[in-house]
Amino acid sequence: MRKKKENGYLLVQVLVFAAAGVIIVGGLIGWAGTSLKLSRHLASREQAFQIAESGVEYYRWHLAHAPTDFHDGQSASSTGPYVHSYKDKDGNTLGQFSLTITAPAIGSTLVTITSLGEVFDSSGAKRTVESKMAIPSLAKYAVVANASMRFGEGTEVFGPIHANGGIRFDGLAHNIITSAQASYDDADHDDHNLEYGVHTHHGSTDPLPPTAVPTRADVFMAGRQFPVPAVDFTGLTADLANLKTLANATGGRYIPSSGSQGYHLILKTNDTFDLYKVTSVLSAPHGCSNSTTGWGTWSINHESFVANYAFPSNGIIFVEDNVWVSGQINTARLTIASGRFPESTNTNTSITVNSDLKYTNYDGQDIIGLIAQNNFNVGLYSEDDLQIDAALVAKNGRAGRWYYTSSCGTEYRRSKLTLFGMIATNQRYGFAYTDGTGYELRNLTYDGNLLYGPPPSFPLTSDQYQIISWREK
Repeated sequence: MRKKKENGYLLVQVLVFAAAGVIIVGGLIGWAGTSLKLSRHLASREQAFQIAESGVEYYRWHLAHAPTDFHDGQSASSTGPYVHSYKDKDGNTLGQFSLTITAPAIGSTLVTITSLGEVFDSSGAKRTVESKMAIPSLAKYAVVANASMRFGEGTEVFGPIHANGGIRFDGLAHNIITSAQASYDDADHDDHNLEYGVHTHHGSTDPLPPTAVPTRADVFMAGRQFPVPAVDFTGLTADLANLKTLANATGGRYIPSSGSQGYHLILKTNDTFDLYKVTSVLSAPHGCSNSTTGWGTWSINHESFVANYAFPSNGIIFVEDNVWVSGQINTARLTIASGRFPESTNTNTSITVNSDLKYTNYDGQDIIGLIAQNNFNVGLYSEDDLQIDAALVAKNGRAGRWYYTSSCGTEYRRSKLTLFGMIATNQRYGFAYTDGTGYELRNLTYDGNLLYGPPPSFPLTSDQYQIISWREK
């Protein structure tokens, strides 16, 4: 029997494979088209991001030339956004960035720049970058000194420490310790050997140069660096004079000389302060004396009420006399400065805290700066458990407690000092001595909020804005 010829069988196979090929090729073409679109979209998004970043860099450049202009060269009443074209090297406009500028709060330098970058193509890509910038101030340190310093056993510090002199640190440092000295002759020794700019005698004494510096993580938990550039204390005179000018201006509070011992300011949580005139200070007990210039009990004996004042709107209080400060604030930002002009070692004024000076909030809402022309003192008759929440500056003198012997009464020794804030001191700082006098425990905790928002018009360490934070929104 003869088989029939299957004339259409091959044609069906060809059609099937051709159809499959068309489907596959079509899919590949579609995939390629989608990938190309995606690539173009991603490229546009990346370009939008770069345009947004260029907006931030532009305004950083603008602030370098006009540090107080937060309106992009327009009138002070303008609110933005401020729009700029973004062009390529041939002058073709590729997109634009729109800037929204949030000016610093009164007395602060923290400015927020929000930049929206857009690309002029079919993608319509947009991306937003936010950057915070500020001019660094003295408040970026937990402790900064224009001299050599020694931190004894029992001292625990949270925050960076710097000295233009050397540092002997025998406590526990949770942040970096820096010195402007590569090595120095520590005055606490009689051997006159040069020691490293930052060294310790805790446990085992650090080796002398040029022996390699050990890590000593049991003391320097975040490490130590030396030498580093020195911090300029010379410019503080101009800063203090500027504070007096601001206090005399509308929105400030200027307090003239008392004609007596000085003033006592008691801060209150209702945004006011009571002002007392200090008419006499306590005399030292019999046998309690010291020949050091400026030594005394620095403790109030008699005072008389003057008035109650509202906190100034610009946050600046300037007192042309010695000042005692105590009390508590709630959602307030103040700088209290003390000084007499022209400056003289015989008339320079000091600030003293003998009773608690406290914040209500520890999230940056409450900030106090105390700037003394001479010393920042803790007197003889200070609280046994003393808390000071403030950024302290001793422009020409030192921050600390005078040396009192057992002849000064039981108050010569105190139990605990807690400082939440920072210390800037021209001379060697200290609230305790090696023979056990002063405060037995000293807990110094750096207020991290000071980095972003120091007290109003606090002394700066630079004239250039630095980027503090950056994020894409």
